[in-house]
Amino acid sequence: MNLKAMSFIKNMSYTISSNLISLIISTLVVLIVPKLIGIEEYGYWQLYIFYTSYVGFLHFGWNDGIYLRFGGEEYKNLDKRLFYSQFIELLLSQIFIAILIWLGSFFLVRDFNRGFILQMVPIAMILSNVRLMFFYILQATNRIKEFARLTMLDRMVYILLIVFFLLFGIRDFKLMIFADLVGKFISLFFAALSCKDMVFRRINTYYSTVSEAILNISVGIKLMFANIASMLIIGIVRFGIERTWDVATFGKVSLTLSISNMMMIFINAVGIIMFPILRRTNKAKLANIYSTMRDFLMAILLGFLMIYYPLKTLMVAWLPQYGESLLYMALVFPMFIYEGKMALLINTYLKTLRLENVMLKINLISMIMSLVMTYITTQIFVNLDVSILNIVILLVIRSVLAENYLAKELNINVRKDIILEILLTVVFILTGWFVDSWLTVFMYGISYVLYIIIKRKDIIETVHKLRLLMKSE
Repeated sequence: MNLKAMSFIKNMSYTISSNLISLIISTLVVLIVPKLIGIEEYGYWQLYIFYTSYVGFLHFGWNDGIYLRFGGEEYKNLDKRLFYSQFIELLLSQIFIAILIWLGSFFLVRDFNRGFILQMVPIAMILSNVRLMFFYILQATNRIKEFARLTMLDRMVYILLIVFFLLFGIRDFKLMIFADLVGKFISLFFAALSCKDMVFRRINTYYSTVSEAILNISVGIKLMFANIASMLIIGIVRFGIERTWDVATFGKVSLTLSISNMMMIFINAVGIIMFPILRRTNKAKLANIYSTMRDFLMAILLGFLMIYYPLKTLMVAWLPQYGESLLYMALVFPMFIYEGKMALLINTYLKTLRLENVMLKINLISMIMSLVMTYITTQIFVNLDVSILNIVILLVIRSVLAENYLAKELNINVRKDIILEILLTVVFILTGWFVDSWLTVFMYGISYVLYIIIKRKDIIETVHKLRLLMKSE
């Protein structure tokens, strides 16, 4: 096995280990917390998670610019004094924005619980956005081991505090927010230690790097807006549901989305590793690598859909009070296929080819479609079923638009594959929604076997290429 393959496998093991722990923690939170704290408390907790998922908007692409500009560099070659100055300026900017948000929430929001949530969000913003700078530096310079440990540390502290509170009979969502903030703070501290030569320096080594900040923002703002628009595709639907129905319904729908999103943990882990590697790869090889990875990934992801009904049956038995909302898993469960393909393949390639503007345009189109479709389904027809179905429809549309553009750039043809994947998704949703029994597994299983038969030559060729890649120097 060559050194590159061994390095890739080591980095993969680090990220998979940390993400496996994250998956276990997410599973515990999804399975245990809603059972113990009640539907309304869980709804408020999900509202905090929902709001904090958008705080990345408020570094204005600063961190994204660092990630894109320095992706593939060696850590030892970075200008430490420059990054120290950038750290100071980013921290000060986040504190200033946090004060404005906190004052606004204090004076403008009358509801006590919502006000508390909005006062905690700016604290989460400071911790998350400053930490993200170090996380991106570690990822961009291929220091995957340190990044994986820090990710693991955050979630470990978080779950230990959650378990402590639950064991002592505490059911308050406010303390769950406290646990999340403590986890973020501790991982930020150790992230700073990982980049200590950029952080712990004499203050007289600081110098104004406003021009560098502007450059990073100008490069990263497209990627940041693309990421925010991507989150808003689902976020707008969730916001529409929260406004049209109540916080309890919002919590129930969020549970089904959380279950589907757990599948994304491993996919994101591989995407993190791939970016610095692809930045160092000869562009002539990118198309061949894409086709190989695509066939391998989609065969696995589409196969994972067969665990839907057993998983749903266990969830209904464990959380009977959520039984009605878990029916919606049939509609949203396939979302990890299209989110996974975007995260691991399409977005990673668009970033490698520095096509952030394409990511932004496609995500903005999808976001506008989300806004229109959500308004129609939540305000005009007031139909919860179709509102939730919108999520998968929008993700499919975004994936198709993005992959067609990328296929032209790489000069490959993926039209047949896209059609087959959409057909399998439709079969899954129809059988899961209308049959809702073990026949769902059987009917979808037959469709999946037919897919494998149709794709057998491509899959065999993919396995052969992967073996050659592992052996070659």
